[in-house]
Amino acid sequence: MTTPTRTKKPLYLNPTAQVLFAVAAAVVLGYLRPATAMAMKPLGDGFIRVITMIITLIIFCTVVTGIAGMEDMKKVGRVGGKALIYFEVVSTLALLIGLGVGNFVQPGAGFNVNPATLDAKAVADYAGQAKAQSVSDFVLHIIPSTVVDAFAKGDILQVLLISILFGFAVSAMGSRCKPILEVFEALTHAVFGIVNIVMKLAPLGAFGAMAFTVGKFGVSSLGPLVKLIVVFYLTSLLFVLLVLGLICSACGFSIFKFLRYIKEEIVLVLAISSSEPAMPTLMAKLEKLGCSKALVGLIVPTGYTFNTDGTSMYMTLAALFVAQATGTHLTLMQQLTILAVAILTSKGASGVQGASFIALVGTLMVIPTIPVAGMALILGIDRFMSMCRATVNMIGNGVATVVVARWEKEVDEATLQKNLAAQ
Repeated sequence: MTTPTRTKKPLYLNPTAQVLFAVAAAVVLGYLRPATAMAMKPLGDGFIRVITMIITLIIFCTVVTGIAGMEDMKKVGRVGGKALIYFEVVSTLALLIGLGVGNFVQPGAGFNVNPATLDAKAVADYAGQAKAQSVSDFVLHIIPSTVVDAFAKGDILQVLLISILFGFAVSAMGSRCKPILEVFEALTHAVFGIVNIVMKLAPLGAFGAMAFTVGKFGVSSLGPLVKLIVVFYLTSLLFVLLVLGLICSACGFSIFKFLRYIKEEIVLVLAISSSEPAMPTLMAKLEKLGCSKALVGLIVPTGYTFNTDGTSMYMTLAALFVAQATGTHLTLMQQLTILAVAILTSKGASGVQGASFIALVGTLMVIPTIPVAGMALILGIDRFMSMCRATVNMIGNGVATVVVARWEKEVDEATLQKNLAAQ
């Protein structure tokens, strides 16, 4: 009896290959025809908006059906508690790494820029959006004014709060809410069906976003600040391979196999410069690994706000770069103040491109000795920095979900390795 051979998909049908080809074509177009490339921006923006349009619905359906179908209600609180502790420890470690690398490498040394010569107006709009936010303000922001308002604004944390409360309510009512639960389960499948359709357009979205980036900012804009870009990318790579790698190893799986498993999401986020478009497919893949629907629905959306490892490293590293470039000496106490403020402000920088820059401006406003106008130095390369930090944020949330699932014994080591190898 002959074993049936497994036919391999042609390369042009591979989603990763399609996106990589689109990115390569966008770089060529951006270099040769900058004006034409900039006109491609609606392709990227449209793709992000279509995905963002259904993210809140995915979170609501996933969390409600997950919690309502979970017999042990104490597990929801336990999972949330473990996740928040993990988020805070790892993201704070990322902030410390950014601070350490900034002091050791000093990427801004030698610039000797006079802040008075910089374009302060370029940063003024971001400074207007950056507001000092206390802990109470942050907590109150999680509570929406109305249920409809949370979905209309697309605020992930507000939708998550509504979803958790609704899930508990449905679970408490037992069999009486079974018809409602069945409707939500069917709706979940339908929404993920929409995601599968939309993801066919990922190469177009990646092409539009990358073409605009290269066309507008140009490869030449990287020249003067190439040291900062290289330092940040290398630091991010080492963080993923060493810090997240050690965490993965302690939980019984390989970071390399995990990165290979989510390669499509990594390429997409790098091209789009936003981690939100990858959220639906990331959640689906984590469920296939063996993580429960309720756990995935709780951790991934929450992590997009609380577990921003890439953003954390960027904020402390970029803050030191601006200080060094403008010849501003920072005392140890001032650096610790930046760290303390960044712990809070980084939580407001979710997967949307540009939010991290606003959060950094808000952080620097706390230290008057650092000229906020110095942010104009890195404004032109922020899109290139955003590619890296959004990717690290997404990878970090994926790892966090699997780690908590291992702590909860939802998936054993052998099953996890088997599922990773199968992909």
